[in-house]
Amino acid sequence: MSKKRVKLNILGLSYSQTQTGAYALVLAEEEGERRIPIIIGSVEAQSIAIKLEGLAPPRPLTHDLFLNFATAFNIEVVEVVVYKLEEGIFYSELLCKRESETLHIDSRTSDAVALALRFNCPIYTYDEIMDKAGIVLDFDHEDEDSMEIEVQEQKSPKEYVSSSLEELKAMLEDVVKKEDYEKASKIRDEIKLREEKSK
Repeated sequence: MSKKRVKLNILGLSYSQTQTGAYALVLAEEEGERRIPIIIGSVEAQSIAIKLEGLAPPRPLTHDLFLNFATAFNIEVVEVVVYKLEEGIFYSELLCKRESETLHIDSRTSDAVALALRFNCPIYTYDEIMDKAGIVLDFDHEDEDSMEIEVQEQKSPKEYVSSSLEELKAMLEDVVKKEDYEKASKIRDEIKLREEKSK
């Protein structure tokens, strides 16, 4: 009997409340209310955030290098599958194609998601994993928006409070050129907060 597949979308990233220096990657089922929070490292979180926010690093990050390498050898990642959950760890694989050949490559879920963004391919899991790990947030959309803004306000560094929106955008461009992606992420959070407040 085949397992029922569930398509996932990336809902976002947040600082982990349980592990210092880690982030929670939240994946949401496309047709439903369940969410899967996955704890990932800061390097992978930055790689995912850079792509989600449309930032262009001056030199390729590791996941960009993987994309360039695969493209050079005519290899395409066609989908990512989160196929197993064991002792709190999510296991994923990349489904890759080269001409008529199909390969399944084991991957950490954080790397798999970062690559899915770069190859613009879908992410799937199975219904039984959603049953085990999926959570349903019990607030409506407006409350979700206000919660996100409150979190951003807590994260906004004091050093950016006196800077104008234009200055922040110039600073963002500068730190991306210097490849300081952690600082870029904080400035981007501040810019988003300002833009939300001005609506």
